[in-house]
Amino acid sequence: MNKVDIQSISYKILHNNNLKQGQQVHHNVPKNNFEELLKIEEQRQNIKFSRHAVERMRIRNISLDNMELTKIEEAIDKATKKGVKEALILMDDKAFIASVKNKTIVTTVSKEQLKNNIFTNIDGAIII
Repeated sequence: MNKVDIQSISYKILHNNNLKQGQQVHHNVPKNNFEELLKIEEQRQNIKFSRHAVERMRIRNISLDNMELTKIEEAIDKATKKGVKEALILMDDKAFIASVKNKTIVTTVSKEQLKNNIFTNIDGAIII
């Protein structure tokens, strides 16, 4: 399955930025910055990830496959229908705080950070 792998995207950016002129760019990855690569990845999805969330995913070694992304999209759609503005999405050993209106994942938390943690500024929770 395809994964949204922050480390892989970061590697592609570094690799392409270090290419000398005249060398071929691999994987059809634009020779641009991380933000542009993330935007390309987000276009394949209906949800976005804030810079903060991307950084947390990288630091905490969190990756998502297409099925997990679909589940998060469905959770955000359900939250929208219920009028939730800021949601906590719990999925397996990961948690996500989402701005439902913007369909944006604001931050991510791994299993280790879930223990003894308090989530504030949310008005709904979805367990998937």
